Amino acid sequence: MPVGIAYLDGPRLARSMFAASEWVAAGREEINRINVFPVPDGDTGTNLSLTLRSVADALQALGDASLQETARTMARAAVLGARGNSGMMLANFLLGVSESLGTRHTATTLDLARALRVGYDRLYASLDEPREGTIITVARGMTEAAERVAGEVPDLATFVKRLYQEGEVALASTPELLSTLKEAGVVDAGGKGFVRMFEGMVRVIEGNPILPAALPLPAEEFSPASLAEVAEERDYQFCTEVVVLGEQLPPTNEVRNVMHRFGGSVVVVSTGDVLKAHVHTDTPEAVFTAAAQWGTVTSTKADDMRAQHRALKHIERRPVALVSDTALDLPDAIIDRHRIALVPLQITFGDRSFKDRVELHADQFYARLPSAKELPTTSQPAPADFVRVFRSALEEAEEVVTVLVSGVLSGTFQAGQTAARVAGLTRVRFVDSRTVSLGQGMLVLRGAELAESGWPASEIAEELERLKQQAGMFLTVDTYDNLLRSGRVSRGRAWLAGMLDVKPIIGMDEEGRLVPVDRARGREAVFRRVLQLLDQRLTPRPKVVRFGVAHASAPDVAERMRAALVAAFQPRDCFVAQATGVLGAHTGIGAWAVFYQIEDGAPTRPPGSVHG
Repeated sequence: MPVGIAYLDGPRLARSMFAASEWVAAGREEINRINVFPVPDGDTGTNLSLTLRSVADALQALGDASLQETARTMARAAVLGARGNSGMMLANFLLGVSESLGTRHTATTLDLARALRVGYDRLYASLDEPREGTIITVARGMTEAAERVAGEVPDLATFVKRLYQEGEVALASTPELLSTLKEAGVVDAGGKGFVRMFEGMVRVIEGNPILPAALPLPAEEFSPASLAEVAEERDYQFCTEVVVLGEQLPPTNEVRNVMHRFGGSVVVVSTGDVLKAHVHTDTPEAVFTAAAQWGTVTSTKADDMRAQHRALKHIERRPVALVSDTALDLPDAIIDRHRIALVPLQITFGDRSFKDRVELHADQFYARLPSAKELPTTSQPAPADFVRVFRSALEEAEEVVTVLVSGVLSGTFQAGQTAARVAGLTRVRFVDSRTVSLGQGMLVLRGAELAESGWPASEIAEELERLKQQAGMFLTVDTYDNLLRSGRVSRGRAWLAGMLDVKPIIGMDEEGRLVPVDRARGREAVFRRVLQLLDQRLTPRPKVVRFGVAHASAPDVAERMRAALVAAFQPRDCFVAQATGVLGAHTGIGAWAVFYQIEDGAPTRPPGSVHG
């Protein structure tokens, strides 16, 4: 019996990878649509496509070469270009295939079966907790099929077709092996992408054209990925990757152990002088710092998976989106629920700067603060961050209302206006909150609620300007160190006050400036005095009032204040939050503040009225 294609060489391997790349790209949106595991962020198709695109580009630049050189280039490009969990897994698989092919000039079906086995084994070993029902199940099914048929099928075309068919069978079994898939009614997205690679090879062998990448699915198309829920107490926020170049890189097992300190879904791949690590984490900056000890960090990435999931769930455009900065101190759950976009301010410890709430969370800030050689400083967001967030918000909304930290306390408000103007973004309205922390946060939240009720951007901005006049704050600090540095109190007065245990009570004027209101001796006295001041401000009692209690690593006093406020005022809401480092840098540990927002007098609107 004649053999159609008896061996694989360098050019044939390259053409196979071109076909795999093009066919996965053509099915990218369908793969994204069914991506519900391990995180429903809808990017598995994109990650696999970009990883294979890196391989195809490298092989295109290489041109016709030996099998050894082609396989080595394929593996290195996969490692450098790997994106996401699925891309890292694919890189490990291709690296194993390349290692098995070694110095061969050509490869038979028997050689390829052995290479697939090494690829699968390397993929499996790269995972700390391999889960059946994923790409693992599909890759093993295809590997075992290759070992069964290689001896009896010397024709590469028939061999690859059999692998594809067995891959389809293994893929169909994934929902029975993973409850997340079964509940969503889908097969595994990574496994589907893996099968599509081989399907692309089969199509080229059989002379079937590979169409250009499909257009995005229409908004009404059912998307299981958008319906799957992200459990914030369990699932990490950032899909983080780092690439390190070095002459003496550590073993991948050692790297995985280190990465597990920061999160889950750890995948590590290494070849020669290149190491790439992937981890789902809440602390991307800590991952990058740890990786820097092994060599030169050449590339980093931290994608917000919760934001990706929100984008999937809310494909439809809305009239108005709310944007703020990270000084607002609202909890993540509320920000996610109301789809509020945040621009990160910056916090600097010594010679290192961090993006607030992205690279440095509040708990991490207060853990660093006691041992800091110099007190931290804060600065406004980078212009590029403003433009990125504004453009993203305008992709899903007709207009944007942006509420930022007090303009007299920070250059953030002016920086935001400048960034929008320079970028030519005309559908962005700005509101100076003239407050900070939860005072700002409650204003943003009210704006989001009005947007969801159908108010146009102009009227939302007008109402927020009115609410600012019915809001206030009382802030106290436990030590004077940070206030001294800011120049808001003299060294002599701070020394005397410290000796007498006198605590300041600070408010905010109509322009958003911090002003002294009162003082009390001792923590208990200042607590009682703040409640007395609130009673004076809120008499007669408002019909609708919100409170926020922000604290700088002082949860006990914050919770006690919350209970007192609820008992005395029956508020609509009473939020308690650990203040971001943006506030903590200026107040120090032990500070706390109470914010109130009276919402009486809002204009009424007849049901069904149209606003535009």
